[in-house]
Amino acid sequence: MTERLAADLVVERLRTWGVPRVFGYSGDGINALMGALRRAGEPAFVQARHEEAAAFMAVGHAKYTGEVGVVVSTQGPGAVHLLNGLYDAKLDGVPVVALMGQQQRTVLGSEYQQEIDLLSLVKDVAAQFAQTVTTAEQLPLVLDRAFRTALATRSPAVVVLPHDVQQLPAPEPEQSHGVVVTAPTWRPGRLLPHDEDLRAAADVLNAGRKVALLVGQGARSAGDEVLAVADRLGAGVATSLLGKPYLDDAHPAVAGVMGHLGTTASAHLLGGCDTLLVVGSNDPWTEYYPPPGQARAVQIDLDGRHLGNRYPVEVALPGDAAETLRALLPLLDERADREWREQVEAAVRSWHDLSAERAATPADPVNPERVVAELSPRLPADAQVAVDVGSVTYWYARQLRLPPGVPAHLSSTLASMGCAVPYGLAAKLARPDRPVVALSGDGAMQMLGNGELVTVAHRWRQWADPRFVVCVLVNRDLAEVTWEQREMEGDPRFDESQALPDFPYAGYADLLGLTGIRVEVPDELGSAWERALAADRPVVLEVRVDPDVPLLPPFPSGAEKLESFRSALSQEGPSGTGARALLDTYADQEERRRSS
Repeated sequence: MTERLAADLVVERLRTWGVPRVFGYSGDGINALMGALRRAGEPAFVQARHEEAAAFMAVGHAKYTGEVGVVVSTQGPGAVHLLNGLYDAKLDGVPVVALMGQQQRTVLGSEYQQEIDLLSLVKDVAAQFAQTVTTAEQLPLVLDRAFRTALATRSPAVVVLPHDVQQLPAPEPEQSHGVVVTAPTWRPGRLLPHDEDLRAAADVLNAGRKVALLVGQGARSAGDEVLAVADRLGAGVATSLLGKPYLDDAHPAVAGVMGHLGTTASAHLLGGCDTLLVVGSNDPWTEYYPPPGQARAVQIDLDGRHLGNRYPVEVALPGDAAETLRALLPLLDERADREWREQVEAAVRSWHDLSAERAATPADPVNPERVVAELSPRLPADAQVAVDVGSVTYWYARQLRLPPGVPAHLSSTLASMGCAVPYGLAAKLARPDRPVVALSGDGAMQMLGNGELVTVAHRWRQWADPRFVVCVLVNRDLAEVTWEQREMEGDPRFDESQALPDFPYAGYADLLGLTGIRVEVPDELGSAWERALAADRPVVLEVRVDPDVPLLPPFPSGAEKLESFRSALSQEGPSGTGARALLDTYADQEERRRSS
């Protein structure tokens, strides 16, 4: 019989915490842990093509399931590669536990091969909890604290496991001085504001005549309560990018995403309100909030550190969003004057018309907005959506109408390219009976996505529903940065920096045994989406799109940026002609609707 090792104790603790799978990549620093996973058979081990992708999978698992995502890496470079995913977890507030291998204790400090001071490496990203295990007796308490901290603070926690510690005999529980016996358990508490603070908040909201709600991911379980409060107050609702999936895009008072990549309706709502209720949002786009002094503000957030963090708040309500809104609702007056609500609903209708007009605007060869717009009516009601970072994020925010209950996630605050396919894989592994749609640009696919298509090809036959559609918007340009250079610096496109090499995405999918579909004609988009969503295997839908479609912020901010855009494009000469024409078309469309 094989001796029970400390590595086996790690695996047992993971099972006790209910971990269904561990993402990662093997190496000699975690050989003993890999052996323990093999012997136990569960949790399942999911091998990524790169540790960074594995970390994104762990983050994706946490986002789609609400559970702790677990990622494992070897020492040295393997641990370094986890940082991007761990920062994604930290900045978007999701629980992840990283198990990092380390050289054996006897060589630490000797500049040994792959020796890195891992606690210094993760000091910022795992500020809530990071610990090196130095004895087998220490393992249970460190693992338990890592999980509890990740859950309680919604952040990454790191456990460093020296190789020789993994190989130690597993200890039996004991009660003695210097040994702490812990329990692998955690439950969320119930947090509500004080009654007097609820009354003070109600006084502010009742006094407002033009109330706006800004809703973030903290309202993930409070969609009904948000709309009930908005209806009572005759208010409109804007969302952060992370908050988009939690409200029905079809609701007449939901103005969509706020900020630079947001909607004109959200700009109208936040620009015109006299009272603001922020619910579970820490959105950093502060220039799109009402100007300080324009609006009185109330904020609800489970994390007291976020209260007053983005806007001068008059009443701060620490509490769970749903519970707090339910307690607040009876204190709010029914708004008899519906003029403001009618203005908001008119702005929402105007935005829907504008977004449809933009999707139909001709481009060379395909307008990327139309690609996502064509998906909206075809997106399955049980889909799971993963979105990458880049210009595709704009088209997701503005064009995709999510059916109620469809989760959609991306690297929002860190905004790290390459997350869509790893996120999609985590979603699919958690719910293999549901289809996945991943939206990506060609820059993100070349960074990480193409590699993880190998993982898709390796695993898809195990899925109850084989549908896994990766839509790649191919413009051979790092378009978001190109437009940012024009907007923020007044600089022309820098071809050596921005141009991407061509790649046969659909052909690569065919090579992997998947299905590749290539579209270069706008009228073929609808049938291409239908074919992809009905396929008997994963699909890469490659659409050749126009990089000149402008990333124009919503007006009035967008109008203020036109001079910088035009100045930069004038320096590009003939190559900027197409982008200048589309920019003018988009600006004219918005001006026409604003003046009508």
